[in-house]
Amino acid sequence: MWLCYLLFLSVSYYWLPAESYADGKVTKACGSMKPHHDSHSRTSNSPYHLATNTTRFSPGDRVQVILSGSNFEGFLLEARDAVIHSLVSAVGSFTLTDPTKTQLLTCNNVKDSAVSHTSSVVQTEVVVFWNAPKDAPKVVQFFVTVVAHYSVFWVKQPGPVIYQDGVTPLPPQSTTMPTTMQTTTPSVLPGPFSSEGCGHSKSCLLDPPGCDPEKDPKCFFLSMTTEGPEKTLVLFELSGPAEGYVTFALSWDTMMGDDDVYMCVMDEDRISVSAAYVTGRTHPEDQSQSGLSSVSWRIAEGVIQCRFSRPVRMTNQRPHRYDLDQEYFLFLASGNAQYGKIWKHTLQPLISTSRKQITGAPEVLRGSRGPLLMKLHGALMLIAWMLTGSIGTFIGSYYKSEWLNKTLLSQKVWFQVHRGLMVLTVGLTVIAFCLPFVYRKGWSKHAGIHPYLGCCVLALALIQSVMAAFRPPPDSHRRYIFNWAHWGVGSVVEIMAVVSMFLGMRQSSLLLPLPKAMFVLIGYVGGLALFRLILSLHKFSRYIKRPAASSDQETLLSDQSNLGHWESLMKSIILAVLILENTGLLVVLLTSIVEL
Repeated sequence: MWLCYLLFLSVSYYWLPAESYADGKVTKACGSMKPHHDSHSRTSNSPYHLATNTTRFSPGDRVQVILSGSNFEGFLLEARDAVIHSLVSAVGSFTLTDPTKTQLLTCNNVKDSAVSHTSSVVQTEVVVFWNAPKDAPKVVQFFVTVVAHYSVFWVKQPGPVIYQDGVTPLPPQSTTMPTTMQTTTPSVLPGPFSSEGCGHSKSCLLDPPGCDPEKDPKCFFLSMTTEGPEKTLVLFELSGPAEGYVTFALSWDTMMGDDDVYMCVMDEDRISVSAAYVTGRTHPEDQSQSGLSSVSWRIAEGVIQCRFSRPVRMTNQRPHRYDLDQEYFLFLASGNAQYGKIWKHTLQPLISTSRKQITGAPEVLRGSRGPLLMKLHGALMLIAWMLTGSIGTFIGSYYKSEWLNKTLLSQKVWFQVHRGLMVLTVGLTVIAFCLPFVYRKGWSKHAGIHPYLGCCVLALALIQSVMAAFRPPPDSHRRYIFNWAHWGVGSVVEIMAVVSMFLGMRQSSLLLPLPKAMFVLIGYVGGLALFRLILSLHKFSRYIKRPAASSDQETLLSDQSNLGHWESLMKSIILAVLILENTGLLVVLLTSIVEL
């Protein structure tokens, strides 16, 4: 096990959410009033309204402030000097009317100078009082940041202005924040994409291979076309099932991390198209539409589709935007999104089998959702427990009386076959056990109980091997203890291995096809159980007919002396059928793994 860690670095596999404050402890945001959420503030008019009960005040007065509007989960309210509000901190202090839903904050060492929420419980109205200090500015303006949902928020929205008595009001000003200029105005696509032209006029990555996004709503589709008078732009088309988002990435290798990412994310009834960057198995960073042009999108018939152009080489190159005249592996992923925020992909990303120069000649690319190391892990575990392990335990349980007088390398044939198969099983299990740690570079926290069962299977298999190495002689009075322990541990580890196989076939990194894989494993378990039942009943019937034996050797001699020719032939046929059946079912699963 330790060899895996010496050869590979360790890092966990899970998406890290951006830092957020559901408890309202947002003092870090006092200055900018911007939530630490991994998305951009809305530039549209805010649906929330900030009002006061007066436009005039004197030092020492209490001014009622009301925030109202449709449902919101969080807010930050401050009062600033209306003349130089961008240069100074909050002024005055607040008094609460409902301490269960609102709380006071100390901003820039001014006690109680801001108000925020206490939890993410939805609210529609907040009422507080602002206390004018003795040294209050002549003109005060209220500002509020409101969070409707995690990624839906309006930052530092200007509210009402109040004046000290005798002060001349300022000229009228807009009560909405200026909108931020976007690189492009998205439009709605006139119709669905098509795979026509793939390999001729554009390069395409399709899953399943040969699918057409125009006809198949489950088709994952990415196309790339060089355009422009001097081929300085690349037009991308991206399509997939409307779970919440579809995205693709340019990567230098087949591991997630340090990738240039492009996302089409469903946000209510529209699609947000942006570029981002991932440093590891984390949430995308630096989301922006900078450098993207001719953006259009479509949501229809259970499909998300978006189209945009990007320069081959960007002027004023943003960090982590890759040049498109280089060769990259292509990742294609999808998953759920809520309020414009993406979650971990539901399927293992489709990864192109080779690097592709984005501006290169048109071709149809092939990809796989099954990483090679995880394919090897699944294949080795299936070989170990569907073939070598099951056959080895079967021979050890029911075939000691066979080939009694025949030896192989000075040991009985049944024992040599049993031991050889079980040593091979343990060896395959050890190798297969290490592979997920190599691929994940650490422990996976998203695989459920499957990895825990795998650890138990490996531990019990090693314990079984140690017990077998130090077993007492056949004529020892402690031999029966070993026999029961060996049988018990072997039975438990075999059952756990079967359960682990059932759970493993639904892992996102090795998602075997249903219901075929399920039927194959059920057939394997059913066949093994049937043959075990037949031979157990046969063994029990012979046991109750024979005289008591004093040792394992006498038991074998008694079995052999009473074993007829037809009974021996029946057992040989059962063993042959079991081997053929397990091998056939194993080949079906291995074929499915190769095709992933």
